[in-house]
Amino acid sequence: MSGGATSDRVRPPTVRDVLAAAARLAGVVRRTPLLDDPRTDRDLGGRLLLKPECLQYSGSFKFRGAYNALAVLRPRAVVAWSSGNHAQGVALAAARLGIPATIVMPADAPAIKRRNTEALGARLVLYDRARESREEIGLALARELGATVIRPYDEPLVIAGQGTVGVEIARDLLARHMLADRVVVPCGGGGLSAGIATALATLLPAAEVWIAEPAGFDDTRRSLAAGRRLRNPSGGRTLCDALMAPEPGEITFPLNRRLLTGGVAVTDAEVEAAMRWAFDRFKLVVEPGGAVALAAILAGRIPLEGRTVVAVLSGGNVDAGLFARVLARDGG
Repeated sequence: MSGGATSDRVRPPTVRDVLAAAARLAGVVRRTPLLDDPRTDRDLGGRLLLKPECLQYSGSFKFRGAYNALAVLRPRAVVAWSSGNHAQGVALAAARLGIPATIVMPADAPAIKRRNTEALGARLVLYDRARESREEIGLALARELGATVIRPYDEPLVIAGQGTVGVEIARDLLARHMLADRVVVPCGGGGLSAGIATALATLLPAAEVWIAEPAGFDDTRRSLAAGRRLRNPSGGRTLCDALMAPEPGEITFPLNRRLLTGGVAVTDAEVEAAMRWAFDRFKLVVEPGGAVALAAILAGRIPLEGRTVVAVLSGGNVDAGLFARVLARDGG
């Protein structure tokens, strides 16, 4: 994987890989809880459990996959590209392992994500997402530096690390003598959903795994329906900066196509309502992209009534100004 090449480990991860990642990450990542709220269950007529990866180190689930990949590969230097959460995950993992990191980020990424990435010691290279290719910039930097590229989702070790979210969900449910009917996961490039679905297919096989995406960036939902990878139309806009991947991943999509039950799309207004709801009911700070699974449930896209449903809150890295504006808006 050095010199700009991607991993030759192109075999899709199995549940054994995910369980190995869980053992590797034990004591390294924060084991986030499953949260419930009796008032919410009464209001919605079912049982809702939240998996708050917004409380994870680096503020999102991305630390899991980044650390798993770097701990296995132990490169002399690393390059990654990201809108912010993978950037912070790689920067934190590299800092803990003593590996120099260079991160390619869009110039319009939230300021909190840029600041946090630099604060973790990574070198930041900004680009214009409308006119430049982050992949081309990142691969050129990797060749120049003799560094290893860690892709945000199309890397089996990263997918396996993200799948540890599913391992924790299954183990915590079983410890409560519970099962889940559905697990709903935010989806950008599809690494988190592919990892979770890989784990749950063995550990919680009766649970359906659904993905939620922002409207206009629902490439995985549309690709699942079409049976092939489809790109998002250019020029779209969404608050969910973390979920703006142009198309499903080459490795993630076959896994998601085989293992997911389906997908839904939510509007920015529904995402904002979910952010307010998570803050009001659970005092959680959730970024827009991290709230799409919850938004899908609250908006009725994925019914909760009479079911036990887990919603993954994938991240909490939202600029304070945006979060304050979202909270101040009248949600009706």
